[in-house]
Amino acid sequence: MRCRVKICGITSPADALMVSAAGVDAIGLVFYPKSKRNLDIAQAAEICRAIPPFVTTVGLFLDAEPDFVHAVLASVPLDVLQFHGSETPEYCRQFPRPYMKAVGMKGLAESGGFAAYADRYPDAQGFLVDSHAPGAAGGTGETFDWAQVPQDYPKPIILAGGLMPENVAEAIRTSRVYAVDVSSGVESSPGVKDVVQVQAFMAGVRQADYLAVHPPMAGALNLG
Repeated sequence: MRCRVKICGITSPADALMVSAAGVDAIGLVFYPKSKRNLDIAQAAEICRAIPPFVTTVGLFLDAEPDFVHAVLASVPLDVLQFHGSETPEYCRQFPRPYMKAVGMKGLAESGGFAAYADRYPDAQGFLVDSHAPGAAGGTGETFDWAQVPQDYPKPIILAGGLMPENVAEAIRTSRVYAVDVSSGVESSPGVKDVVQVQAFMAGVRQADYLAVHPPMAGALNLG
């Protein structure tokens, strides 16, 4: 199974088109005022009008008022919601969209571990694991020990936190996740995606996919 890719923090139609052309499966639109990549409703709607078919649009929220989420959904054709704060299961399921729940891995073991946290959200479509503490904002650009990613949880796991072209292949090989999520690791400045970095990131993902199907032979000669 190939690893899916979401590029988050898209702030312009031009970047949405560029990453779509590079082959991403999803784009992330941030609705969190404290983020440098925050969008208003009009900006987000314009971006969604620009993207081609078969690219999933994901809206990121952090402890937003329900009325605000409903207002976004009334004007922005989001496919999936992504909740990054301390939202309860009841909060997450009140909206007419599938949702993913972010899981901060920092210190999670002390509070029962991943499965205990994720099991509270039985109707979540998947879980995004990041390096921040539970309930805190992500986007720190920091990695965590990818070996901590659960290998046997029955729902899709998306890996985020400090990913970049130089480490994404190793991250996928170690964590064996369903998808990866990147933002600052492919930017020239906050909210501005760099085409060279995006293409290099996608090449790293494809390399990991290839090696998962065609692992190097033990003892193979290095002819380089």
